[in-house]
Amino acid sequence: MKLISINIGQKQTLQSGEKTEITGIFKNPVSGSVRITPLGIAEDFVGSPKHHGGPDQAVYVYGAKDYEWWSQELGREIGAGTFGENLTISELESAKFNIGDLLHVGMVTLQVTAPRIPCGTFARRMDDPRFVKRFRAAERPGLYCRVLKDGNVQAGDEVRVEAYSGETLSLIEMYRDYYEKDKSEKTLRRHLAAPIAIRARAEIEADLRKLLGE
Repeated sequence: MKLISINIGQKQTLQSGEKTEITGIFKNPVSGSVRITPLGIAEDFVGSPKHHGGPDQAVYVYGAKDYEWWSQELGREIGAGTFGENLTISELESAKFNIGDLLHVGMVTLQVTAPRIPCGTFARRMDDPRFVKRFRAAERPGLYCRVLKDGNVQAGDEVRVEAYSGETLSLIEMYRDYYEKDKSEKTLRRHLAAPIAIRARAEIEADLRKLLGE
């Protein structure tokens, strides 16, 4: 695998009826070497810190294989950065990953923490009110990652995948379970045993406390 593109978003406004939102979802490829820090790419704007960014969702990765599928599905070519990812990687299919898997991108090491959950902003960016449902059904969510080793990356860097050796679950299990309203205690504990993102952990811990009547 290789790093095809590094994509950075600037602060922009997105209009939806009478509603205006600030977003960084419109990302464009950049050239040269870019620094990836424990909080991601400093120049990349995060419009909704409540849901995006932070140490456990510092970098969003999408794969060329998934983009190829979407190009066929939508009947048009889709350029790197269209889905708001920071890194576009050749040959990568997100559904094949587990939580905790490592991506060694050049000198940088990323760890998979969560799938991307589609939102209304994403649908508006794609100019398709049905896109949240379409993205969910496609089960090609991309990879949110924490940064275990920071450093500089540039297009063309080699990418190596290292399987996580600890207790985990697949990215697609986590993705599907997100939409299940009544998760079992076994399912919740399975999630908590994996190195999932902070936001997801807080929600699952709250669900477990509620289930146990605490």
